[in-house]
Amino acid sequence: MNDNVFIDTNILVYTYSNDEPSKKEIACNLILSNNTFISTQVIQELINTITRKFKYQYSDALNVITECCNNSNLFTNNHATIIQACNIAERYKLSFYDSLILSAALDSNCSIIYTEDMNDGQVINDKLTIKNPFAA
Repeated sequence: MNDNVFIDTNILVYTYSNDEPSKKEIACNLILSNNTFISTQVIQELINTITRKFKYQYSDALNVITECCNNSNLFTNNHATIIQACNIAERYKLSFYDSLILSAALDSNCSIIYTEDMNDGQVINDKLTIKNPFAA
């Protein structure tokens, strides 16, 4: 099996959207072909997006939560994750919320984070590489 990889919210959103079929296929394949991790923050952001943007009912969102947790490992953010996020934000000049995602990925022992919202190719703490799965 491949290394542990972390899936950012924006990638996970494509798995529930029909607006961009090629991105949906790539996102689904990433999740199904890797040992993927998501965090409580990612689930929270996903539910907010699908209920507001895609007009999912909360009863449907419950199914999404179950599906995501069945297909990926769920990391629960904790005190140490939050402290590390502050250090990442300061060191790399990133937003706190992006840094919290990166911190959760590091705490999940992931070597790659898939996202389209951060600097493709950047390495965080000499351990975690940011990759945009849609980059040419």
